[in-house]
Amino acid sequence: MILIVVKNPIRPKYADEFPKLVEEFTNATRAEPGCISFDWFRSVDDPNLYVQVEAFEDAAAGEAHVDSEHFKKAMEILPRFFAAIPEIVHIADAPQFAPVGEVS
Repeated sequence: MILIVVKNPIRPKYADEFPKLVEEFTNATRAEPGCISFDWFRSVDDPNLYVQVEAFEDAAAGEAHVDSEHFKKAMEILPRFFAAIPEIVHIADAPQFAPVGEVS
């Protein structure tokens, strides 16, 4: 499994409407065959920061995501909403967890 966490600093004028602005990209990504989850969370400490958590079945699914047309389109559109370069934390080959949180 590939797990990616991204801190996205958003320009204040777009912060409230950001979930709507990324809705098409979010829905298209969630529909990808190898996507396990793709979610945005607004920081409780900074209303202009959204944390993105995405998980893909494997490296091939992650590559398919980056090669998708909706990803390429998003990379053209999203930068105008960012206040700074997103901070990416990437954890490859994360262990699989059982429903109770134990490593399987």
